[in-house]
Amino acid sequence: MKNSLFLYLFIIALLMNIFTYKYFTTKTESELKSMSSSLKKAKDSVATLSNTLDDTNYFSLEHNDRAQNYLNQNDLPAFEEKVKQSLLAFNDDAAGNKYIDQPKMGEQKFIINKIKILNHRWIIADYSNGSLWGEVLLKYFINEDGTIYFETMNSYLYTLDLN
Repeated sequence: MKNSLFLYLFIIALLMNIFTYKYFTTKTESELKSMSSSLKKAKDSVATLSNTLDDTNYFSLEHNDRAQNYLNQNDLPAFEEKVKQSLLAFNDDAAGNKYIDQPKMGEQKFIINKIKILNHRWIIADYSNGSLWGEVLLKYFINEDGTIYFETMNSYLYTLDLN
């Protein structure tokens, strides 16, 4: 009787080991499939984001070799900062930035908030007076003395939607 009890316990332990082994191998395979599927989705998302970023930066000075060669600038970030600061300096005028091409409306003046240098000649900028917003397309030129001259090409003031 004692031998048969040990035999039954041995058989039960063996069956438990077989079922445990089968469970963990199946679980591991399932997790590997799930992780490979997630990894494939992540790679696809990264590729999509990379393509979107490339499309977004297509019109930018940083990614335009011809414009960079035309400007012949060694330190492109410093040059971009100089152009931005030159344009933002006009925000200090009491009537607002003169390159926005919008007169002062109410108490607040129009000032430029964001600037994107598109190439060696054009800038697009966002402006507002706190309640109205618009965009302006500017030309810029570098004078012989290193100063920067701006010229307004077109501007647009968005109308309020009172729905």
